[in-house]
Amino acid sequence: MSETCEPHHDLWGTLLTSGLIVGLFASYAPQHFRIINKGSSEGFSPWFLLLGATSSAAGMLNMWTLQWGAVRCCRYLSAGSCLESMGGIFQVSTQWLLFNAILVLYLIYYPPHLKYAEIDVDAQDSRGTQHVKTNIRSDHWRLSIALAWVVAAHLAFSIATTFILLLSTQPEPSGPLQTPQIQLWATFLGVTSAGLAAIQYYPQLVHTYRIKLVGALSIPMMVIQSPGAALMVISIAIRPGTDWTSWVMYAVSGIMQAILLVMCLFWKARQRRLNIDDFGHPLDPAAYTYNGEGESVEVSVPDDAEEDARDGSDADLERRARIVLGEETPLIGGRKKKGGALGWLRR
Repeated sequence: MSETCEPHHDLWGTLLTSGLIVGLFASYAPQHFRIINKGSSEGFSPWFLLLGATSSAAGMLNMWTLQWGAVRCCRYLSAGSCLESMGGIFQVSTQWLLFNAILVLYLIYYPPHLKYAEIDVDAQDSRGTQHVKTNIRSDHWRLSIALAWVVAAHLAFSIATTFILLLSTQPEPSGPLQTPQIQLWATFLGVTSAGLAAIQYYPQLVHTYRIKLVGALSIPMMVIQSPGAALMVISIAIRPGTDWTSWVMYAVSGIMQAILLVMCLFWKARQRRLNIDDFGHPLDPAAYTYNGEGESVEVSVPDDAEEDARDGSDADLERRARIVLGEETPLIGGRKKKGGALGWLRR
């Protein structure tokens, strides 16, 4: 093995890769900061995050598979030569890590008022119909949690399969760098990554078009990343051992992201014209009244449950809501928070 592990120095490629890694951190930072600063991830499509997370994972593992020889050679090279040869791996792994951080922040900062369904209960007094939150998860929040588990399962399966193949098969000294099984798996990962990337932005484009708001999406991130995708493609394409399956995902993503950027710029101009912020709230605080966005379900209280409620107390309103929902369904106010590291995910 040591005979084939000759260091390959490419100053231009190393500088390009180093610059792109720094650029990745710089481009994703506005998005991460925006979600944290606004305290909301409203505006993201969970399908977009699922497809992006699985696509970036497949692309990352494709690079690990195709450049596994460079990883194995590190034992025979200096630290500097090893880092230089693994630049492509560091690059795509950084991109995977930073995108998945958006998914984590999306779940942590999911808007509380959108997590649970609401019912409309007639208070039988001057207050009229009242919105009562339930402990029933909204369809969108349930979908988000389910897709997060799909991402975790896909990552675990892909990592296990990749390293089982890499560690259990050895190429012939006089043969190609990868065995047919490894080459087939690398091609599968690359094609899967490209296919997922091709449709990744479709649900986000539809979602953003439907709500006609920028939401928590970061325009500065897209301004940096859209042209940066071209440099990403070039940086990966010049790496030894890579092929079109390694860079096509980033080319497709760059084009689709540019389309999303143009749409967000249009909605930004519309928001300015309507004097509303990125989440649809009037910029004039005096004009804003919280409308309790959520899944409102119009419910009629059964006749046999309409007892006298002359005092109009909150306790009576809660009692009516429980009759509608069934006594076993708790309201949001009486729910005990679950502890543990994953407590926020169970909410």
